[in-house]
Amino acid sequence: MSSLDNLLNSQRVLCQLHATSKKRVLELVAQHVADIEASLEVEPVYASLLERERLGSTALGTGVAVPHCRVNGLDKPLGCLITLASPIDYDAPDGKPVDLLFVLLVPPDATQEHLDLLAEVARRFSDSLYCQGLRKASSSASLLQTATAARAA
Repeated sequence: MSSLDNLLNSQRVLCQLHATSKKRVLELVAQHVADIEASLEVEPVYASLLERERLGSTALGTGVAVPHCRVNGLDKPLGCLITLASPIDYDAPDGKPVDLLFVLLVPPDATQEHLDLLAEVARRFSDSLYCQGLRKASSSASLLQTATAARAA
């Protein structure tokens, strides 16, 4: 089983991303992931993320969202950790805007792994100190370092 520890790398961490809406952040993430993952194309990733949001918001509350979907062309799950320069409306259950996202993309047949990873993401992001540390990061490198240090603790 994969864990969140294996899903991130320095290319899949975006600090202080400028986005003004849920659709725009999903579009930017799809573009970014497709740029760094040769097996992925922007449109299918974006369409899959958008379709999942149509089923119901992936916002957890307290400023956190976990957009996730299955994507053809992946042979293993990948994640992208993002902080936003300004919080955006994300249809969160608590009504609070989102400024911290963990995007999870999984292969089409990774059903149990998908559920296990979502549970791990939800556990980690329910820790207010973990989220606070991520929000304080001022660069992508420091965001990854903070996430890694927090996981190791």
